[in-house]
Amino acid sequence: CELCNSIARMYCDSDQASLCWDCDAKVHTANFLVAKHSRTLLCHACQSPTPWTASGPNLRPTVSVCDTCVHTDNNINKDDDDDEDDDLNSEDHNDEDSDDDDSDGD
Repeated sequence: CELCNSIARMYCDSDQASLCWDCDAKVHTANFLVAKHSRTLLCHACQSPTPWTASGPNLRPTVSVCDTCVHTDNNINKDDDDDEDDDLNSEDHNDEDSDDDDSDGD
């Protein structure tokens, strides 16, 4: 936050300032003109702008994630799921091999 050095959660283009929730509320409740400022929610993970925008004097704390972080997280989760599938397939294959070994030994 440019006013108190806390983590910024909103960006106000009119003020050209990144603000935390508390400072955003103080600034944008000052009068009806500044309450009209459109603000962009910053990514919870990387502080980049998100597609989420709003205006008004009483915006409530909200969490949003930018497109880049969403895609990065989805790719990480997809890779983790693929690794789990590979592990499961390896276990199934090993079980089949051990069954074959038992039938050959009889």
